[in-house]
Amino acid sequence: MGLMARGWMCCDGINQAQVEGMGEARRILVLGYGNLNRQDDGIGFHVINELARRWGRQPFEPQDDGLSRLGGSVDLAFVPQLVPELAEVLADYDEVYFVDAHTGAYEEPIRWETLKRAYAPSAFTHHMTPVTLLEITAALYGRAPMGRLISVRGYRFGFGVELSLEAQKLCEEVAEQIIQCVSSGC
Repeated sequence: MGLMARGWMCCDGINQAQVEGMGEARRILVLGYGNLNRQDDGIGFHVINELARRWGRQPFEPQDDGLSRLGGSVDLAFVPQLVPELAEVLADYDEVYFVDAHTGAYEEPIRWETLKRAYAPSAFTHHMTPVTLLEITAALYGRAPMGRLISVRGYRFGFGVELSLEAQKLCEEVAEQIIQCVSSGC
């Protein structure tokens, strides 16, 4: 029995069939990343789980990256950091929403940015930017998805897996914005 036949509904009146239907024309990956063990730095994980909850999907466990569950029209995944190996994954999508924490570098608590792929060196050798990952994807596979970076303000970056109260509120707001973007084709 399909999800629609079971009457599964997502938030705001959007049901799973509509989410899947929206993605038929385009495949979307929402990719959270960050250090789950450093409080708000792991907000990408919490946003992914909030989306999973709202879309009636199985929640992610801390050790689960979701990469074995890909193949839908709108997929969710979480990784501790961006790595070149993700180019193979990204090549299968039309759009990728990167969700990460920021430390107050931007005025906005939630900042959406449409990305232009390019090589962007990082001050840290282990840190890869989304635009570099998009550039690697295009170089290796001849195409890259459109990328959007959603930077969410973090307030606490100590040891721990719980979000600060401020980040928790932003997490719910970001999930709602992503749902609206997916449903409206922003």
